[in-house]
Order: sequence, then C-alpha cells, then structure tokens
Amino acid sequence: MRSMRRGMKEMDLILSAYAQSRLNTMEPDRLSLYDDMLNENDQDLYRWITGQEEAPETYRLLVADIRRHMLN
Repeated sequence: MRSMRRGMKEMDLILSAYAQSRLNTMEPDRLSLYDDMLNENDQDLYRWITGQEEAPETYRLLVADIRRHMLN
C-alpha cells in the first residue's frame, strides 16, 4: 500500500508496478531496505530513480533494480 499512495503520481506508478512485480520474491533484508527507502522524500526518490541524482550508497542497488524494472 505504501508503494501506491506516495503523494506524487509518478512515484505511485513506478513503485506500485515494482512492488507488484518484486515484493513476493524479495529476501527479508532486501524487503527491509525497500521499506526503509519508502520513508524517503518522493522528490528525492524520483530524482534517484530517474538518474537526475545519484542515490545514496545504501539504496544504490535497489534503485538500479527499480530502473531495470522500469525499462522492461
């Protein structure tokens, strides 16, 4: 639910599609990291996911996976 109701429509679309596709197969530590990332500001998340800014080291691999998902 937190992936779909972000406040920024673009992030609603990106994260809800990603969550629907990936959450069921995520390892617990990766799921915890995703949950932590959802606490970040939508504008920051959008800039990281669209490549306008580099994501913090903590989220880099997760953001890269979200980008790959967007391209598929």
